[in-house]
Amino acid sequence: MSFLPFPEYKFPELRDITGDFLIEKGVELLMLDLDNTVAPYGAETPSEPVLRWAESVRAAGVGLYIISNSRKEGRVKAFAQALGVPYILRAKKPSPRKPREAMRALNVKPENAVLAGDQIYTDVLSAKLAGVTPILVKPIKLSNPLLALRYVLEAPFRRLRSR
Repeated sequence: MSFLPFPEYKFPELRDITGDFLIEKGVELLMLDLDNTVAPYGAETPSEPVLRWAESVRAAGVGLYIISNSRKEGRVKAFAQALGVPYILRAKKPSPRKPREAMRALNVKPENAVLAGDQIYTDVLSAKLAGVTPILVKPIKLSNPLLALRYVLEAPFRRLRSR
């Protein structure tokens, strides 16, 4: 697996990643970034469409696990409980340590895991370093100017992969 920051797959939004697609690719575990992937920054609970999506992915037989760089345990825990999934916070992505910890906890091999997120330099690199398939989704909302600048710098890598 190349360590260049290219996602293997790209989707317009998280809910476009279906259980059928994941099963077809041999995926047993979908690790999720929280902020701007599952929900916009500051949202306190998942939306109804995200709750239905998570249920459909689990019904297909794919496990979910939140891997967040957030330090706000209350918020991450609330999302995880609402979605009925385990979580890790303070992941320090792009470090591969926490995605590997999640895979060990669920006894899933890297070739059967993916990590979905909205950022190249954290989520995609973390997935690559952990040996799992990276999936890039379009960020939900760009409200922070510094984050918007990061997305501009990631643009060439985003354009080079398509679903």
